[in-house]
Amino acid sequence: MAYKRILLKLSGESLMGSQQYGIDNAMVLQYAHEIKAIQEEGVEVAIVVGGGNIFRGLSAEKSGMDRAQADYMGMLATVINSMALQNALETLGVYTRLLSAIKMEQICEPYVRRRAIRHLEKGRVVIFGAGTGNPYFTTDSAAALRAIEIKADVVLKGTRVDGIYTADPEKDPTATKFEHLTFDEVYKRNLNVMDMTAFTLCDENNLPIIVFDMNKDGNLMKLIKGDTIGTLVK
Repeated sequence: MAYKRILLKLSGESLMGSQQYGIDNAMVLQYAHEIKAIQEEGVEVAIVVGGGNIFRGLSAEKSGMDRAQADYMGMLATVINSMALQNALETLGVYTRLLSAIKMEQICEPYVRRRAIRHLEKGRVVIFGAGTGNPYFTTDSAAALRAIEIKADVVLKGTRVDGIYTADPEKDPTATKFEHLTFDEVYKRNLNVMDMTAFTLCDENNLPIIVFDMNKDGNLMKLIKGDTIGTLVK
């Protein structure tokens, strides 16, 4: 395996599948199968899931809601998604722990760095919910922060496109894909990989990022085995 410990970042929208809103259980189960496959190969897996399929703080702020209140609501949405993914994984027999940056003991453990690392060492999949626990930070920032804290080898950002392009490939048919980039090249080209706080955290801590298509069967396993999938930023 090319990586021993990974942080997988999934967007909330990815859990919608073909729906316009909410959670598509079939899509969540598909992700669970992919995650189980690499976990069985001995890879230590941590996951951060967004909440955009349920509630998006930035969008709510534009409609007049207080930004901090909206962000806290978004954090709760990430916990709902995390619970759905945890349930799918446990249905497949994968031991899973959900750790939340906001205390809610009845449904998940509070986030403690050493506890998270110990769960990973014991072979459990760890899901980090509620972002960083602070408003004004995205789940991309939470993914970067948690990856650094647990000393992950790489951040794998699963999206619905197969890498980083010169422009949005869904809108510009002439967009070309990058196989690999440096952090400086991303800055200079003003490419949208993650939000700038998250991206800078990865840059300053020498943490590589791979953007790839999570919806294509087998892509996650190929990445873990070292195949060239998606776009590598390092």
